[in-house]
Amino acid sequence: MSPILALDRISKRFGAIVIADAIDLALAEGEALGIIGPNGAGKTTLFGIMTGTVAPDAGRVTFAGRDVTHLEPARRCAMGIARSFQVPQPFGGMTVFENLVVAAAFGGGHGERHVYAGCIDILARCGLADKANRLAGALTLLDRKRLELARALATRPKVLLLDEVAGGLTEHECAALVALIKDVRREGVSIIWIEHIVHALVAVVDRLAVLHGGAIIAHGEPQRVIRTPAVAEIYMGIAADA
Repeated sequence: MSPILALDRISKRFGAIVIADAIDLALAEGEALGIIGPNGAGKTTLFGIMTGTVAPDAGRVTFAGRDVTHLEPARRCAMGIARSFQVPQPFGGMTVFENLVVAAAFGGGHGERHVYAGCIDILARCGLADKANRLAGALTLLDRKRLELARALATRPKVLLLDEVAGGLTEHECAALVALIKDVRREGVSIIWIEHIVHALVAVVDRLAVLHGGAIIAHGEPQRVIRTPAVAEIYMGIAADA
């Protein structure tokens, strides 16, 4: 079976900084893939390449067997690729509920009045039901992170890209987030999750990939990857012979 989302020989550099050097990466339908790596490794840039906000220097992006390398972000979103941003970017002058309606109607391609019930359900699942009429710009950072996830879900994605959604959460909040993402998976959504909170990541993902120096230096079963000496040295700062 063809992967639902794939990067084929993707390369990207900013001046002398190599973000991706002929990277191949594939996501199977229904799979959850985690990506880790040091700050500045280019993880978020890969998301930009997947969603169309960043153009690769070489290579191609395919979605459901179709080359989408040159499609604009809005078109990719309508096809079923949604993402959250590491730095939340809500429409601050709109309410929380209105933010979801915009995502569902324009990102998901549905009529406005037909998305209300679904938006209410997503707000409840993301712990934002009591803040539905609050201006998004007045939310705390943690609630803006919840809203980022809610807006992505409102587009009814086939592939969901999560960019450090667990950062800053308490243990209780992190556990609730993990439960929610597992529920999303059970609905058939394929997931790629970039995260520094590794224990949350490995509770969800089937496979882990490590990005460093423009290359995937390790990938496979999460616990095996974490125990790889090169990963411990490069990502966690532990000498390989320690």
